[in-house]
Amino acid sequence: MSNMQMNTWLAYDKPDPQASLRLFCLPYAGGNASIFSAWHTDLPSYVEVCPVELPGRGRRLNQPLYTSIGPLVHAMTEALSPLLDKPFALFGHSLGALVSFELARHLRAIGGPCPVCLFVSGHSAPQTPEVEAPIHHLPEAEFVEKVRSLNGTPDEVFQNAELKELILPILRADFAISETFVYRAGPPLDCPISVYGSLQDASISRARLEAWGEQTTDAFTLHMLPGDHFFINTARSFLLQSLAHELDHLVKRHSPGCGRPAFTKALPHLDRRLEWVE
Repeated sequence: MSNMQMNTWLAYDKPDPQASLRLFCLPYAGGNASIFSAWHTDLPSYVEVCPVELPGRGRRLNQPLYTSIGPLVHAMTEALSPLLDKPFALFGHSLGALVSFELARHLRAIGGPCPVCLFVSGHSAPQTPEVEAPIHHLPEAEFVEKVRSLNGTPDEVFQNAELKELILPILRADFAISETFVYRAGPPLDCPISVYGSLQDASISRARLEAWGEQTTDAFTLHMLPGDHFFINTARSFLLQSLAHELDHLVKRHSPGCGRPAFTKALPHLDRRLEWVE
């Protein structure tokens, strides 16, 4: 049995040893790996889509939830390190974008390989001041009202007592990860950063998306797509078409022989270009 089949962090049943690049995908708050279950049908066949399943949801429903980003990133690094033996990229939406960024920085800090690209979607640059008041500690009624206003969770979930009891602890934990995050200044990453934002997401200004450019010494690209904060679902075809184009370029750039560092075993415990794309 392969490392991928044994890895509980990945909701993936059929590893592809012939793939040229692995794309690790991290969900938004309250989400799980199923968000990415069909992405492989719209991305190049040589890209291995690897949906990350965080503890406490999906196939890992009975496992403890994380409530802070540091322990989550350390655990994820240890779990994914055997799979970083070929070029890889990270994609995360909203909370997943923040976790992906911190994962890339942690890999650099411990001397691991850096991703060939960091795709961040629906999240402000981490160094920009937070403009929303925290909600993870609110009483249930107020918390549900705030979450509903984001339009990411169907009303049916909150109208069903059993589903609400299931999802609320996940949402609280995920919001705690995001809202207790403290940015620590550090050198920019050496990989390209490609940012996806929404034209109708009033909670994240274009300027806060553009600020991601400060986090890389390599290429920076900003894509603005139609939809609200959850355009990852409503504008999926536009998003995947753009991702497919970028991944094709990355695979050609990082073909075998490029000298990109990679893990060959598990870790122990523990010219700049600016593009605007509408």
